[in-house]
Amino acid sequence: MKDKEIFWVDKDRKFMLQKDWNRPITDSSFFLDEKLAWMERFNIDHAVVLNLSQLYGNGLRVEEMKQALRFQNDFNAKVQRENPSKFTCGFVVHPGFVQGACWEIKRCVEELGMQLLCLPTHYMDTIGTWRCIFDEENEPIFELANKYNLAVEIHPYDGEKFIKLENTSWRFHLIWMLAQCADAYHFLTLNGYQDKYPNMRTCFAHGGQLAQINLGRRIQGFDGRPDLFEGKSHPRKAVGHKNIFFDTLVHDTGGLELLIRNQGSKQVLMGLDDPYPLGEMESEKQSSYPGKILDLAVERKIINETERDAIWEDNVIKWLCGDDEEAKQKLVNRILP
Repeated sequence: MKDKEIFWVDKDRKFMLQKDWNRPITDSSFFLDEKLAWMERFNIDHAVVLNLSQLYGNGLRVEEMKQALRFQNDFNAKVQRENPSKFTCGFVVHPGFVQGACWEIKRCVEELGMQLLCLPTHYMDTIGTWRCIFDEENEPIFELANKYNLAVEIHPYDGEKFIKLENTSWRFHLIWMLAQCADAYHFLTLNGYQDKYPNMRTCFAHGGQLAQINLGRRIQGFDGRPDLFEGKSHPRKAVGHKNIFFDTLVHDTGGLELLIRNQGSKQVLMGLDDPYPLGEMESEKQSSYPGKILDLAVERKIINETERDAIWEDNVIKWLCGDDEEAKQKLVNRILP
């Protein structure tokens, strides 16, 4: 990865790097032993680990993309295999090459024992066009996710590559990532995939925050211009759907209250995003710690303690396993051997 300038960490463990890109490592829990110590300090029994957004593979040549994704998937599988009580790890595929993506899904599920498919909100296809993950051409991927009873995580990245604005003031993380999530939610629900693939459960990162405040506009648009939505599913049908989840990473109780009002607390999962600074990391400057937003929500009577505990645990298990009782028991046995 380093020789090809795809991804590496400097020898002092201060920066993550790619060709023409770097990002500071802002917390020691970027690394495994420190992560385990951090989890113990905050009484976190088990964590769901997503793939690294920097390795979605967009813009890489085919062979390099395959190697980057396989490197990541094999690494994540190793972390899960060696720390089964502590981590459930995800794997990633590149939707621009659907057949190859399906092969990798089969490998990760059948050979590596992984049950969490991580997908980007948007990706570059084989002719250099940027597309939404829920374009109909990707249905073979969702058919496999349905077959294998997979949890699916949708996360944004690479906005600066197709949104023609200067990359300044962290605008792509603070503004456009949320818009990317809203766009992906728009097409998941218009295509009715939450019902078409009943064994696939999708979670949107960052609370799908703009999708929540934009719900009324989408309904108004669907009802006002039905000619633009022929054959599509009404946005109302997806609201609060049991197969669509959102994490709590909205950073304020007003945003969390809107999310819960729209979708119901059962569709909300605890989002940590550690060790990144936009996660709920221990920080005096940000006055934060893991679970703070839920504690504030209880204090302000947005949710009760039972709902808070479910967001930390029961809802996460439901997302990961669905209605498969055997899978649930297998997961619980891993966490509490």
